[in-house]
This record gives sequence, structure tokens and C-alpha cells, in this order.
Amino acid sequence: MKVILLEDVKRQGKKGQLVNVSDGYARNFLFPRKLAKQATSDALNAMKIADEAKARHIAWEKQTAEELKERLQGVQVKIAAKSGGAGKLFGAVTTKEISEELQKQFSIDIPKARLTVDEPIKHFGTFEVKARLYEGVTGIVNVLVTEGA
Repeated sequence: MKVILLEDVKRQGKKGQLVNVSDGYARNFLFPRKLAKQATSDALNAMKIADEAKARHIAWEKQTAEELKERLQGVQVKIAAKSGGAGKLFGAVTTKEISEELQKQFSIDIPKARLTVDEPIKHFGTFEVKARLYEGVTGIVNVLVTEGA
């Protein structure tokens, strides 16, 4: 019997997959526990439409990430930090500060967890911070740290 899995089932497949199982297994185990439903033409059609919608959504997200990557190229985030002496900072510039300033200065919302600093920013100057915008799409945020605050 062909069934569409509603949840991940060990040794059978993942949620949303069409699998072939024995009639008894489907009627006695999968259906009562609401782990699967019978693969009728209506259910297969609904599954196909859902897959197409998911593919469109993924394409839209990737396109949005590409547009954001292009937008980031012309952006330089200026952060004023306290001086600790000898051109060094009192503390360090964090991804949280970069995210907040990016939102304030350019209305670009990138969560701090998506920003990656190769080494801690502990002195004045210009730095490149990587932003993971989507799977396979990485942008660069230019950060200028100046004396102030």
C-alpha cells in the first residue's frame, strides 16, 4: 500500500515522503498513530502543490538573500568605540554591536548569529565581517571602527 508519511518514521522515511508499506503495517500501526495517510489521488495532488509552493518559497528566500548581498557591498558601518590607549579599544566590537548599528544606520536587519568575525576586533580601523545570508550566499559587511563614545 502506498502512503504519505505525516511524520518521520524510523526505517521508512521522512515526513512528506511517498512510501510503499505492507497493508497490515499501514492499517495497524501508521494510520492509528496518525503517522501516515493513504496515498489517494487528492492526497498526491495536495503533496505536489505543497512541494511546488515550498520550492517557490526557497527560490524567493535565495533571491532576497542575493539582493541583500548586493546591497551590503555599498555599505560601511561606522562604530564609535572607547579607546584604551595605544590605538587599542577598551574591550572589543561584537557582532551584536555590528548588527545593531547596521539596523540603525541602514535599516538592514541581520541577526548577530549570522555575522562572523574572523578574529576579535580590538583596535581601530576597517574590517570585513562575513554575513551568512542563506545557504550558499555570504555577504561582506565593511566595518569602520573609530575613536569616540
